[in-house]
Amino acid sequence: MMKSFALLLALGTIFGLASCQQTPSAADQSAQSTPPSAPAAVSAGAPTEAEARAAVARYLQKEPNVALFQLDSARVVDVDTHWQVLVPRTDWAKRMPNAAAFEVDKQTGNVTTLRVK
Repeated sequence: MMKSFALLLALGTIFGLASCQQTPSAADQSAQSTPPSAPAAVSAGAPTEAEARAAVARYLQKEPNVALFQLDSARVVDVDTHWQVLVPRTDWAKRMPNAAAFEVDKQTGNVTTLRVK
């Protein structure tokens, strides 16, 4: 009787701790599995910040979870030959980092997903 109670208590603790862990969504897993150098979308180029935002928006329209991204709150950083675009996600609201990162090549408009640590 005492062993079965201890076993149930241990199992309850394990399942309780497991429920605290966040399981990564399909987008998280695909973002982690995509190498940063692999081109994801191609357009005519993105020499301006507005065109970089538009390229990322086109790329995200192809994703199944586009509603999770807050494109109107995206931040764009000019980094020599490319733009780095950080797009906040609603499902990452209370965690850090809370935004997905994309790189847009200025010459080609290629959008690549960056790993976020």
